[in-house]
Amino acid sequence: MEILKKLFERHKDWCDIVESFGCNPETAEDIVQEMYLKIGKLVAQGKDITFGNDVNHFYIFRTLTTIFLDHKRRERKEGDFDFENYEVADEQEVEYKKKYEIILEELDNMYWYDKKVYEIIEGGESISELSRKTNISYYSLYNTYKKVKKYLKDKI
Repeated sequence: MEILKKLFERHKDWCDIVESFGCNPETAEDIVQEMYLKIGKLVAQGKDITFGNDVNHFYIFRTLTTIFLDHKRRERKEGDFDFENYEVADEQEVEYKKKYEIILEELDNMYWYDKKVYEIIEGGESISELSRKTNISYYSLYNTYKKVKKYLKDKI
């Protein structure tokens, strides 16, 4: 645990580094604390994070950077939500839900192959990736997807 003592001796430097990323002092302190926890776990597992007789500063810098970026990603996902101006449901949402239910019902009534191709492609897989994985012709998959999409649009 001597490594953690060496780390803590440079606590102000670590906070300054994180603040240089654009954090406020409180957030920088939190990120540095997370770094201590992460390094503490690694040391407990027997990992060596020293460089010569000192702590590997580059490794600490990379750890702080990673924690900072994770913090920013979480912040972006959470976002600020204004509860005061939130409306429960308007007519468009109700209409959207009805149309979505119609689509699900029509998909359930379709031939299994057509339904599966549509669901996979709508799920994010590209037609070319699906074609390579299944050895089914690209044009066959494309035409099936296009046919199902047109059929669903007509039903709505």
